Amino acid sequence: MARILVLDDVADSTLMVKKILEKQGHAVEVFSDEDEALRFAAAHDLDLAILDIKLRKLDGIEVLAELKKLKPRLAAIMLTGFPTKSAAQQAMHLGAAAYCAKPIEKKDLEETVAAVLGKAASSG
Repeated sequence: MARILVLDDVADSTLMVKKILEKQGHAVEVFSDEDEALRFAAAHDLDLAILDIKLRKLDGIEVLAELKKLKPRLAAIMLTGFPTKSAAQQAMHLGAAAYCAKPIEKKDLEETVAAVLGKAASSG
């Protein structure tokens, strides 16, 4: 299955996503610190990044931009509790494959991850 990085400033959110996706057979690494997540991404192969928009130091859009510099083909899903049209457009412009409002339901998360990974596999 896929190797997935999850970054959210709320640790409970990362653990919920980890639990759901590990039951699907994915290897999930969770972070609440942007710098740690970027260091991990630089040193490891990843199939997908799931990023919250609202973080402590950077925002998820900035993290996505940095990840795309490191790994241009990395698929990404953006999550936010405060959806805005401009943030969605910016995320999609940077190559995010999906933009979802939080809280995301278990089934929606599973389906979005499967769709994004399927799309990445067929284009890569």
